[in-house]
Amino acid sequence: MKTNAARILDNLGIDYELRPYPVDAEHLKAAEVAALVGLPPEQVFKTLIARGDRNGVCLAVVPGDGHLDLKALARASGDRRVELVALREVTPLTGYVRGGVTALAGKKDYPVFLDETAILYEQIAVSAGTRGLQIVLHPDDYVRATRATLCPLVQDS
Repeated sequence: MKTNAARILDNLGIDYELRPYPVDAEHLKAAEVAALVGLPPEQVFKTLIARGDRNGVCLAVVPGDGHLDLKALARASGDRRVELVALREVTPLTGYVRGGVTALAGKKDYPVFLDETAILYEQIAVSAGTRGLQIVLHPDDYVRATRATLCPLVQDS
């Protein structure tokens, strides 16, 4: 099944692989998705929607086994502070549902901040824009397609 996210990559001439997985509303955690698509959690990236006090909405893309450091995102985005948006705002802002949010082919072109650990891997997985489907691609290609800014975004353990 081709999604708008996959079509964006096609238009850019970017190689990728679509990996479907069984899904239900109870199992949306990135670590669970990672196991289903055959990658370690640190290579399956989740897209979170945040709002800054100065620059508005942005997307933070972090490894499935990591927790977003809101202060780091604020520094990267030029905001004094940021907070995650309420779940009820996810679909109106992005056009996607929880568990299917992607920085590719969203409703609006928000700034994207990608955790710098992505470049450590030959491939990463991100949502294809629907639950039950991941896009696996090279991190450099993801950065090019989303115009993402690489920066540290994960809280230290």
